[in-house]
Amino acid sequence: MIWKRSAVLRFYSVCGLLLQGSQGQFPLTQNVTVVEGGTAILTCRVDQNDNTSLQWSNPAQQTLYFDDKKALRDNRIELVRASWHELSISVSDVSLSDEGQYTCSLFTMPVKTSKAYLTVLGVPEKPQISGFSSPVMEGDLMQLTCKTSGSKPAADIRWFKNDKEIKDVKYLKEEDANRKTFTVSSTLDFRVDRSDDGVTVICRVDHESLNATPQVAMQVLEIHYTPSVKIIPSTPFPQEGQPLILTCESKGKPLPEPVLWTKDGGELPDPDRMVVSGRELNILFLNKTDNGTYRCEATNTIGQSSAEYVLIVHDVPNTLLPTTIIPSLTTATVTTTVAITTSPTTSATASSVRDPNALAGQTGPDHALIGGIVAVVVFVTLCSIFLLGRYLARHKGTYLTNEAKGAEDAPDADTAIINAEGSQVNAEEKKEYFI
Repeated sequence: MIWKRSAVLRFYSVCGLLLQGSQGQFPLTQNVTVVEGGTAILTCRVDQNDNTSLQWSNPAQQTLYFDDKKALRDNRIELVRASWHELSISVSDVSLSDEGQYTCSLFTMPVKTSKAYLTVLGVPEKPQISGFSSPVMEGDLMQLTCKTSGSKPAADIRWFKNDKEIKDVKYLKEEDANRKTFTVSSTLDFRVDRSDDGVTVICRVDHESLNATPQVAMQVLEIHYTPSVKIIPSTPFPQEGQPLILTCESKGKPLPEPVLWTKDGGELPDPDRMVVSGRELNILFLNKTDNGTYRCEATNTIGQSSAEYVLIVHDVPNTLLPTTIIPSLTTATVTTTVAITTSPTTSATASSVRDPNALAGQTGPDHALIGGIVAVVVFVTLCSIFLLGRYLARHKGTYLTNEAKGAEDAPDADTAIINAEGSQVNAEEKKEYFI
């Protein structure tokens, strides 16, 4: 090759000059890591160079570039920069076979070299979750396996359920047929319950080639389970005469069929008052006969569940009425007039007398009093009548004057008048006699 011969001649022509300045010259390189399919940049620098040539060669010791001259016919390899102080080349669409140790040579006397290791990262394939068959019955043991291939180095697999990481898993790493990449799998075992229904299980693959963006696979769980039943009353304190609604709250998968209501182990005794609407039992106008145990049953293809509610109908509490004030005992005035006629001009009148023990008349309330209030009013009324009777009986004789004393023993009214006149005459005679 012509360019190689010219380079050799040039090398020997400057050989003496190289020997003089070679002591301060040394090539510098750096290791490079690149993701499979990416582009690698290989750079070789010399701080002090007196026009000495630089060369890049691959792990197979094939020359890639000598100064700015391309030596290997590979369209993926391109010159980036060439000068006396730097030689940089690029390798695009890097594959795993490109990995290895690359050499930068400085043609001094003797030739000085520097090594740069090219690391190619194998990108893991998108993970796959296997082992799930829908649906799963509550209480069954579920085994899920997440697998990914093509990673270099081996990828890391992590499990999450409801964003919470699961640590207790099995991990397996196998080398692929190319002996460069790995297939990694992880197995998750757990026993499912109804709380797992609808939960998303995530398998996450972490690898340095993914640039902090992990690959994930997701599996939504579907768990079938027997119904759970709960009875909710519309009021915590059912009272006689009021309506009551009992709601049968049932949850299950598959969704439970329409619920069945029973009372004390049998059918509802009064369908006219006990109306079933969907999951609700509506009892109109509660009474004491409604007391008992009400049962709600829910059924799906997995099984049956029930709940019970003991109904106790309470009496309606007495309503507090406005307080009625009963007047206190006051002085009553009773006026009684008795006239005994002896002649057209003769009469006897009893004067009005005040009794401090009399009871004033009562003003009845606007509405009927109940309970104790009625009893008190009746008692006061009877006492008033009793006191009034005693008052009249005690003062009955005071209406007889001295003039009428003679009439007490008269058999009839005429005789009493005559006796009264006689008494009056006698009284006048006595009065004259004393004068």
